[in-house]
Amino acid sequence: MAATEQQHERALEIFLDQRPELRVELDHLNPLLAQVKGETATQYRAERLHEAFEAEAERLGLFAWELTLQLTAASPQEYQAQRLEVHREVAEMAGMEWAEYCELNGLKAKH
Repeated sequence: MAATEQQHERALEIFLDQRPELRVELDHLNPLLAQVKGETATQYRAERLHEAFEAEAERLGLFAWELTLQLTAASPQEYQAQRLEVHREVAEMAGMEWAEYCELNGLKAKH
């Protein structure tokens, strides 16, 4: 079960709530920069928020979808279960054996 769009939007809200300085920065972006990129101010702001979110995930050694799950899961156990479920889906899509996938990605295999 990959993170849904709703989960991701909720994770972005939580992420922003935890970083008031980022909210201030995003609320005061230069509208001319958006215009240069051919975007609305809202689109430009959303792009900067996604970039900050992805940078934080990378800093933590996570994929952005993992940070989404981490921020929206009800408990650390729920996060781990959801995370493993997504990894299983990826392994299946890649046609890899679960044990091999776990070894390649540094996961503890649970059968």
